[in-house]
Amino acid sequence: MEAEVDLYEYQARDLFEAHGVPTLKGIVATSAVQAEEAAVKLGTPVVVVKAQIKTGGRGKAGGVKLAHSPAEAAEKANEILGLKIKGHTVRKVMVAEGADIAAEYYFSILLDRTKRRYLAMLSKEGGVEIEKLAEERPDALIKRSFSPLDGMTNTLARDMAYEAGFDEGDVAKLVPVFKKLYTVYTEEDATLVEVNPLVKTSSGEIIALDGKITLDDNAQFRHPEHRDLQDHGATDPLELKAQKMGLNYVKLDGSVGIIGNGAGLVMSTLDVVAYAGEDFSSQPKPANFLDIGGGANAEVMANGLEVILSDPQVKSVFVNVFGGITACDEVAKGIVQAYKILDSEGIEPKPLVVRLDGNNAELGRTILNDAHLPKLEQVETMDAAARRAAELAN
Repeated sequence: MEAEVDLYEYQARDLFEAHGVPTLKGIVATSAVQAEEAAVKLGTPVVVVKAQIKTGGRGKAGGVKLAHSPAEAAEKANEILGLKIKGHTVRKVMVAEGADIAAEYYFSILLDRTKRRYLAMLSKEGGVEIEKLAEERPDALIKRSFSPLDGMTNTLARDMAYEAGFDEGDVAKLVPVFKKLYTVYTEEDATLVEVNPLVKTSSGEIIALDGKITLDDNAQFRHPEHRDLQDHGATDPLELKAQKMGLNYVKLDGSVGIIGNGAGLVMSTLDVVAYAGEDFSSQPKPANFLDIGGGANAEVMANGLEVILSDPQVKSVFVNVFGGITACDEVAKGIVQAYKILDSEGIEPKPLVVRLDGNNAELGRTILNDAHLPKLEQVETMDAAARRAAELAN
């Protein structure tokens, strides 16, 4: 799993419910038939069919629809399932009870890494993009930094609510909800708990209508149950394969595979390859981010190449290594090892451009020269290597 894990809305809802945060019932469905069954089970006059994806903007993209009958819920689910929203394919929906909304608010707690404190934010204007609100009307967003040692006290919660403009009656209802959301934040080892919108119904109830939670995976040893929250089905197969190998890999949509050591060098390599690709007809772009890290050995290098060469979109690969802790001769051995694996599996190698510099670079180059590997070229400079890799992918 990653250092931070974003949950789906339905998973956040379940955690809210487990900690006593007021929510509406919701049932996950992966088909129109299941959505209809969920609507029948909920038994409310109106249900909301909501796309379950880990990105915003689903409402504008048609990923949230009202349904006034189980049959209509099936129809709406059929329209939403398979939608692509900001590059994410909708594979499941949540069918939730409809709410009689009188007002929409915003509340969140997050980790302020720079100050090593927690930050709580509150606004009477929920249901909108909070980033846009913070930029255009910062006075409408109340922010309070507080120490983890103090926590979300009654005084802090009340002061925020009054400053945001809530009356005494609403404050009395909001404070317990804020404190329960803080309990979710601390007891689940989250780095973000957000409710947008936090609604007030026509009967005066406060309900967490749409929640977002990001968990700190570094705390997973305290929460073995969090493993069940990871959605392998939504993870790109190559990313999953790399994850199992312990590689820091992110799939992109280009045709030039990238391997480097150190996130900064890899990011620079992505930029240089993208820039070089602009000079060619097909404008080849990076196919991935892959950082083998410091001190990588031959096995790590071989695993990285195996993952990248498994991507059918990849037409060429650029290995860009500056040896520090990572020794270039180990990188070279990993490349030779990867070629042997490919050969044993009957897989044709793809054009490989290698640039080695720094610790044991000369030895690494010698190892590659002596191996006489097919379709492998060594290039001295980063710019020239990026251009050659783009040319080979064109």
